Amino acid sequence: MDRYWNVLMTNDATLRFFGRFVDMAARPAPRNLLHLMFDPAGMRPFIPDWDKTAESLLRRVFRESVGRVIDARTKELIDSLLAYPNVNAEWQTSPTIENAPLIPLSFMKDGHILRFFSLITTVGTAQMITTQELRVECMFPLDEVTEARYAELMNAAAEQ
Repeated sequence: MDRYWNVLMTNDATLRFFGRFVDMAARPAPRNLLHLMFDPAGMRPFIPDWDKTAESLLRRVFRESVGRVIDARTKELIDSLLAYPNVNAEWQTSPTIENAPLIPLSFMKDGHILRFFSLITTVGTAQMITTQELRVECMFPLDEVTEARYAELMNAAAEQ
């Protein structure tokens, strides 16, 4: 992802996983991960604790802006996220969620809750602006039930 959460590259598992919930081909490239999560026609209906997840994501965008100085594109991104239904502007700076290095994510699929944590890695000492602004996101199952259900989903997606 770039610093504006636009997905620049994915592995096959990413498209297969999210494709089990929404039609990823219908989303214009580059796909924006935050819009995918906030959009009521995206992943939002499949996130059982959406308010908490959305607050965590919005706070991260605000926190990652350099020195809390928001450039024009970040402001545009935040404004577009705040325009979605039931998004609270106070989530940007609310002290209710810990500043954890990971983001807990849960998805509901076929009556099962899949619990993951998302870890976003940045290149902190890059010598070039193009690599300095890239982020690599990895999602990991939080429990054995999620790991087993995820494997089932991926096998079913591969068979299609």
